[in-house]
Amino acid sequence: MGSAARRGDLHGQLLVASSTSADAPIELFDAIRAQGPIHRSRYAYVTATLPVVREVLANPDVRAGVDLGTGAGPLGRLGTWAHRTTPMGPLTPPSLLVTEPPDHTRMRKLVTRVFSVKAVQRLRDRTEEIADDLLTSLEQQARDGRPVDLVEAYCALLPVTVIAEILGVPDSERHTVLEFGTAAAPSLDLGLSWGRFRTVERALSSFERWLVDHIEAKRRDPGDDLLSQMVAARDDDGVALTDKELIATAGLVLAAGFETTVNLLSNGIALLHEHPEQRALLAADPDRWPNAVEEVLRHDPPVLLTGRTVVRDTEIAGTRVPRGAVVTTLLAGANRDPEVFADPHRFDVTRENAADHVSFSAGRHFCLGAALARMEGQVGLQRVTERFPHLRLVPGATRRDTRILRGFHTLPAVLG
Repeated sequence: MGSAARRGDLHGQLLVASSTSADAPIELFDAIRAQGPIHRSRYAYVTATLPVVREVLANPDVRAGVDLGTGAGPLGRLGTWAHRTTPMGPLTPPSLLVTEPPDHTRMRKLVTRVFSVKAVQRLRDRTEEIADDLLTSLEQQARDGRPVDLVEAYCALLPVTVIAEILGVPDSERHTVLEFGTAAAPSLDLGLSWGRFRTVERALSSFERWLVDHIEAKRRDPGDDLLSQMVAARDDDGVALTDKELIATAGLVLAAGFETTVNLLSNGIALLHEHPEQRALLAADPDRWPNAVEEVLRHDPPVLLTGRTVVRDTEIAGTRVPRGAVVTTLLAGANRDPEVFADPHRFDVTRENAADHVSFSAGRHFCLGAALARMEGQVGLQRVTERFPHLRLVPGATRRDTRILRGFHTLPAVLG
């Protein structure tokens, strides 16, 4: 990618910039979009145009993930090795992220029954309690005026505690789940160093072993948590999720629900700090908070892009795309499409069409946890903003060094 970037390849420049720059590569989004609705780079077809992103993600000839294949040749040998050695995680089958119909349809229908909007609303009161408890602890830490790291002490702890509730994790084991989540979350990214990749693999393997015992415990003694409901769920023919599917779904809940919500909260706190006039609008009218979260998701999404593989010759935005081609949909770029969003680079919590973003993907792989993420974003951002109206970020914030996921690694603040 680096050599392609130096030769002027926009896609290569984007991937380099996304892992080395603290700022979103907005100029590259615009440059790629200026090439047309779909741009052919050295490695992939790329689009930052919102209607085309939706078209790609809904196209039945374009499948989730980037398929290395198996068999002869360097990529095939790499694919064979990966399929043989990789533990179950959010990017390995039968995870919903990379499973296609008919299995995807069957699994999604069962999981959707559990992760319903009504179920998420029942979690809201508990999420508010968790947020308030964490903020009380923050207040005690900050009494001497020293900065606190909001990622470590709030943005990470809120979603992982909610996930522990969803998975029915006993209090005594919640620290273990936090460690699993922290170590396994980068599995959603690409371009990891060898050392980090091995750390992620070890975390996924450990979580898988832990889940086998935990799921069996839920079968023997089910609770009112969502994992118990997933274990018990049956389709119209009485068929349940297999153990592998349960493990894959729980792993996806942990990695995706943890990492993306941490990023949503940290990105939102930073945006509201940078735009005090928008924060004042929310203080004057708290009913704007749901729309404010949509604007945070649009303006600085937790996931920059997603990759797809063409499995049959197809046409995208009037361009013939051959079987085997990789298509990169720039979710963050589509969220800045000036044909859809007026003055797209402006952060505006009153934006009427803020929810038209594609930060939760689209089509058959639209994020199952979208309602949960929105709820946690609203509760988490509103609670910290109202509890600490004079919160001030201080120098020392660092971004995660990931290519696809975008959020803060540290976010020091004086609470005031």
